[in-house]
Amino acid sequence: MCTFGAFINYVQIMKLEEQLLSRSEKKCELCGSEDNLSIYEAPGRTNHTIEECAMICGKCMAQIEKKEVLDSKHWQCLGSSMWSEVPAVQVISWRMLNRLRQESWAIDYLDMMYLDDAVLDWAKATGDHENDSVVEFHKDCNNNILENGDTVVLIKTLDVKGSSLSAKLGTVVKNIKLVEDNKEQIEGRVEGQLIVILTKFVRKQS
Repeated sequence: MCTFGAFINYVQIMKLEEQLLSRSEKKCELCGSEDNLSIYEAPGRTNHTIEECAMICGKCMAQIEKKEVLDSKHWQCLGSSMWSEVPAVQVISWRMLNRLRQESWAIDYLDMMYLDDAVLDWAKATGDHENDSVVEFHKDCNNNILENGDTVVLIKTLDVKGSSLSAKLGTVVKNIKLVEDNKEQIEGRVEGQLIVILTKFVRKQS
């Protein structure tokens, strides 16, 4: 049964979503997409107000949260959204432009962009804008990004330590799981046995 506190929280979220959809005209406040919209609260403040939130699409969300590789062409949309009067949109735009600062157009946008001192302090609060270059992904032998649930093919026969099992060249491993703390390892089942596999010995199956 839903508690009263949980019910109040649910009502607040629904009210916030309604306000954001109205403010954004049911579009992503960063790129203008109308697909897969959801609330994103820009980290660094904890007041949970509408000014600290933005309505954004799934593509923007995935790249902001570093679940997808940055698509620099997609983020040229910031040339418009960075002028938003909404503090959360300003903060997100500033952080993403900094993550893209290897692009000349992103530097140009940053040079034009103005944030008041309080919003700039908020934008810098998490340090997220500084460390995008060190974000790493699990990649196969061809440098393709691997994700949980992918199917891979072994490009080399592998002897499994502590077992008589030999995973043969060409073996298909379905529904892999990424080893979170090691970007060079994945887990998968071969002949019913869960084993750890080095990413350099697999090829992602399209």
